[in-house]
Amino acid sequence: MADPPPFRGAPSAVAYGPVARTVALRLKYGRRTGHARLMAQLMARPLAALRGDEEMLLVPVPLHRWRLWSRSFNQAALVAAGLTRITGTPHDSHLLVRRKATAALRGKGRRERERIVAGVFALVPDARHRAAGRHLVLIDDVHASGATLRAAARTLRRCGAARVSALTWARVVPDAALTGGAGDIFDFADVDSDMQGERMM
Repeated sequence: MADPPPFRGAPSAVAYGPVARTVALRLKYGRRTGHARLMAQLMARPLAALRGDEEMLLVPVPLHRWRLWSRSFNQAALVAAGLTRITGTPHDSHLLVRRKATAALRGKGRRERERIVAGVFALVPDARHRAAGRHLVLIDDVHASGATLRAAARTLRRCGAARVSALTWARVVPDAALTGGAGDIFDFADVDSDMQGERMM
């Protein structure tokens, strides 16, 4: 409450766990693009719960151009497109840009993650014309510490949006992330929303 996030709500379709992780990895690194449709189907319900009076616009969290070139697609954009097909809610994959490449977040603590993503996002020149007065919903795959979503949301708030929310496929919560006995302690540093270095074919 002393340090509220820059978005009004941040629901997820599922809790992060072995199945959710496998689906995300197979989409990102196994090129199972059909998994984006599965994610969108399960994310449609929490999206409906976010609706208010303002016109809604989905904004996928962007990849840096080098990452996009190497992967050939942005998984968040695929999910946003799937949500548009299912719900009719429009999406804009070019409203927000990632202006610099960042180090992998894996293995980093909360403060280090915040430092890495600070200032990496920017708005396109006509963003205010495209988004002012609308309810912008950030779309991404995994909500771990939330550093990336907070950085993106702070940037979106500068374009005159009426409200900014976030919606993800999976949310990391301690009970879902425990892999062993009750004495295990979950550390966000073990999870990277980009999951670099991981491969799932």
